[in-house]
Formats: sequence, structure tokens, C-alpha cells
Amino acid sequence: MKKQTQIHSEKTEDGFFLKPTFQALTIGIPFCVFKLLFGLLALRTGTFSGFLCVFAWLVIAWALTDLIMNLARVYFHLTGRESPIEYCTIAQAGRLFKRPRLFLAIDTLISFSIICFALWSGWITLLDSQESYFWYAATTLNLISVSIVNIVIELRRRA
Repeated sequence: MKKQTQIHSEKTEDGFFLKPTFQALTIGIPFCVFKLLFGLLALRTGTFSGFLCVFAWLVIAWALTDLIMNLARVYFHLTGRESPIEYCTIAQAGRLFKRPRLFLAIDTLISFSIICFALWSGWITLLDSQESYFWYAATTLNLISVSIVNIVIELRRRA
């Protein structure tokens, strides 16, 4: 009996890291922060370029939409209801092709590309101190949570 309780407890703890609330708060929302800050950086850089300004506002709108979607996922999970929406707009589009996880992976690739572009272009230096702390917090949450999720997945494979 004690062993069954311990196994159930371990699965519950492991499961926490794979739950929509954990993933939305520690992976999805940080990606929204990166997109939002990238949009702000593009807006600052594109003050003399109409195309870049339009692009920047589209990225900001995209980031805010994804933020709302992540918060909705948290709401649905915490209320015990199945979510009718995905974590982001790209994954939601993936539902049309019955491949939301693939499209979520594409969104992840785009988000990591945004991070790399901001770093390698030097745009990262255009963040003010408060925006930099948002970037640091998003990076910390994202990297640690992705690592934890990967560890949990690997531990489950062995079990």
C-alpha cells in the first residue's frame, strides 16, 4: 500500500510539469514576452520605415493574442474543462490540419529565431532596464522549465 501511494505521488508530481497550466505559465507566456519585446524593438528600429512599423504592430498584436490564448489555457485547465483553443495562434491554425503539436513546434522555432535575431542583430541592447528584466525573467522561466519537462519525459521513458 505504501509503495502504491509513493508511485501515485511521484506520478502526480511528474504530471504537474506536463500540465497545461505549468507549460502555459513557464513556456508559452515567456514566448509571448519575447514576441512582444521583439515587436517593440522593431517599432523602435523602424521609426523611419513604414514596412517595419507595420510589421512591428503585427508582431505586437500576435504576441498579445498568444498571451490571451495562454491565459485562457490556464483558465480552462484550472476549471477542469477541456480547452477549445491551443497555446498560440500558429498551433490553433494547426488544428485545421489536425496537427496542432507540429504547428506548436513551428511556433517554438519562430520564437527561438526571434530570440536569436534580437541577440545577434544587437537589438537586445535597445531594451531599457525594465524591459531587460522582463527578457531575463522570460529566459530564466523558459530555459529552466523546458529542462525540467525534458527531465520528466526522460524519467517517464525509463519507468
